[in-house]
Amino acid sequence: MKMREHALAIFNAAVSAVQPSCLLPKNICLEGNKLLLHDQYFSLKDLEHIYVIGAGKASASMALETEKILGEHITKGIIVTKYHHSLPLQKIKCIEGGHPLPDENSVLAAREILELVKQAGEKDLIIALISGGASSLLADHPPGTTLDEVQDLFRLLLNSGATINEMNVVRKHLSLIKGGQLAKEAYPAILVSFILSDVIGDALDVIASGPTVGDPTNFKDAYTILQKYNLVEKLHPAVDAWMRKGLQGEVSDTPKPGDYLLEKAFNHIIGANRIALEAAAVKAEELGFVPFIVTDKLNGEANEEAKKLIEYISMYRGARPACILLGGETTVTIKGNGKGGRNQQFALAALEQLVKNTNVEAIRNSLILSAGTDGSDGPTEVTGAMVDMETIDKTSELGLDISSFLDNNDSYHFFAKTGGHIITGATQTNVMDIVIVLVSA
Repeated sequence: MKMREHALAIFNAAVSAVQPSCLLPKNICLEGNKLLLHDQYFSLKDLEHIYVIGAGKASASMALETEKILGEHITKGIIVTKYHHSLPLQKIKCIEGGHPLPDENSVLAAREILELVKQAGEKDLIIALISGGASSLLADHPPGTTLDEVQDLFRLLLNSGATINEMNVVRKHLSLIKGGQLAKEAYPAILVSFILSDVIGDALDVIASGPTVGDPTNFKDAYTILQKYNLVEKLHPAVDAWMRKGLQGEVSDTPKPGDYLLEKAFNHIIGANRIALEAAAVKAEELGFVPFIVTDKLNGEANEEAKKLIEYISMYRGARPACILLGGETTVTIKGNGKGGRNQQFALAALEQLVKNTNVEAIRNSLILSAGTDGSDGPTEVTGAMVDMETIDKTSELGLDISSFLDNNDSYHFFAKTGGHIITGATQTNVMDIVIVLVSA
């Protein structure tokens, strides 16, 4: 098996380990007349209704598994997922919405899900299925603003280099469903959420902008982030007016941790990047590599983090053949008008450093793969890319200037010319990105 085939097998093992079909049956189980949700038992005869709601790139697959387990016990359900990610469901309605920017279907889904949870009573159970992408897919906009006005702001944030944590602080304060507000509306029903984490550190209040979790941030925090990226002066007047009302206490802030309206909300992370990395390590060992998990908290600018990785590889003196694993999510500050995504940018930046590196052995014996576990990287149909000596040779043969592609954020077209794109299609999961480095003997 060639190095590229090894890398793909390791990546696929990582993605398989965080599939809802692996994770949900461990957390939702019918035992006679009792329902086990994670570590809580519920008597079916004491429940009047079971509702299922969900949002995220993996929500359709999560809903499908929930239907397989609960079947006719489900009264009604609504989920929203990304376009082309839906699956055939029997009891649960599936809406497709916009990502990474919300659209009218995202707003429709939020409205219908809110209407559903509001009708739940004290003897009802709501199961929420949440995964990455839900911040965009489950969307609304404050009174007095339009969706387009809010979209404009998030388009600016996406291109500013803001972290997912920062973006979600702003999102929570331009919403009536995020930041624990969905859980507040579900009260007094019992709300049990199963969550796939797509954020570094797995902070519950950050994943999907925390619709079922108390929000420790406030309007001042959100405004400070807008100031940090010089976006305050670019706000639409209506959006700016809403933010200022929040700062002055004229509109209610999000519910905070410990709020009594959240006391019947229970949140469980069932899938995370670390699980994927551990599965990748097992597969790498099966293939004869010595695996090392460096971190599941990779973050920062893709170009800079790729440079650090190549420095690490060039100094690596450990066991061989080795599989070095990293997980997390880098950011890209958009300066050009090309096409790509953070994983393709990372791989291309790594290639540039490999070419510059004087350690010939490190170049010839290394392969770097960077890909998203969700199956998509930026506004492209690929999930990432890999680079190796074959890529270096092809770059030289075609006379391509790596720096110009990097500066124009045009990694997609670079790899379209040289090869190395990774295409999986929608994976029905999302636990951030995986970086795989293979160093031969």
